[in-house]
Amino acid sequence: MINKKVSNVQEALQDIQDGQTIMLGGFGLCGIPENSIAELVKKDVKDLTCISNNAGVDDFGLGLLLQKRQIKKMISSYVGENAEFERQMLSGELEVELTPQGTLAEKCRAAQAGIPAFFTPAGFGTEVAEGKEVREFNGKMHIMELAYKAQFSIVKAWKGDEAGNLIFKGTARNFNACMAGAAKITIAEVEELVPAGTLDPNQIHIPGIMINRIFQGEKFEKRIEQRTVRTR
Repeated sequence: MINKKVSNVQEALQDIQDGQTIMLGGFGLCGIPENSIAELVKKDVKDLTCISNNAGVDDFGLGLLLQKRQIKKMISSYVGENAEFERQMLSGELEVELTPQGTLAEKCRAAQAGIPAFFTPAGFGTEVAEGKEVREFNGKMHIMELAYKAQFSIVKAWKGDEAGNLIFKGTARNFNACMAGAAKITIAEVEELVPAGTLDPNQIHIPGIMINRIFQGEKFEKRIEQRTVRTR
């Protein structure tokens, strides 16, 4: 069994360079690879194309990369709570490719499965369909979407083993699961890293074959994007 463990985040991300395309798992601030994003900020890599459902908030998650103008293009489905993301998009400083959320997930999953393209009705008749092949299936129009091509995919899991098998917790399964194995190199950061053979095979969500490198993160803030409490 191949050992995918690397010693730290610096080793895991050592060959990420300017101008590359990177998938990053997570939804809002749930299940984001916090250590890896912080390391990308430190590495000061620039002109990145980032594929992510959204871009965190102004001072956390991918918002940290946006603050330093390290992202050239965002491929996402939601501008969300990030005011800087919105400002850069509206001012033309940031190229943004807004994609229906299900389509974004399927473009990742297609890449994971080695499927080059698929047809979906989502976005037909809108700007999303401009320049894309259109075909009719069962009386309904569909547009062809291409699978993503990325050099790196960075995902975050609750627990993993040294062979790269991953278990996600709760809604952190979101985009992390479909992005694992969807790029040339997939890097997993985990809260707990255990020896191979420790995990119950029936509980594993992503098999190690999808993962190239795995490391244990040092800390996870797990910020809450919007806290809502009940009035007593």
